[in-house]
Amino acid sequence: MSWIFLLVAGGLEVVWAYSMKLSHGFTRPVPSIVTIVAMLGSVGLLALAMRELPLGTSYMIWTGIGALGAFLVGVIFLGDALTPMRAIAATCILVGLVTMKMAS
Repeated sequence: MSWIFLLVAGGLEVVWAYSMKLSHGFTRPVPSIVTIVAMLGSVGLLALAMRELPLGTSYMIWTGIGALGAFLVGVIFLGDALTPMRAIAATCILVGLVTMKMAS
């Protein structure tokens, strides 16, 4: 169950990052509220996952899902550039996540 909590927490990290972008510096109410609720949910589920998973593993997977997910959302929905170097960097994050999971 801890891994499920961690995966959902990572997904919520992507949600809050995206909604924060849409909030335009917390000047738009709905995306601002979504950001805060998703942040609280993400950190809360991370805390639940950390009851059983090691700190380093939990935090790395959580931030990695958030970083990779936010990168993909930016490229797919916001028109962020997908350059070869950015793709290599994202691939390195993914390899790190898979390696950490295999090591746990």
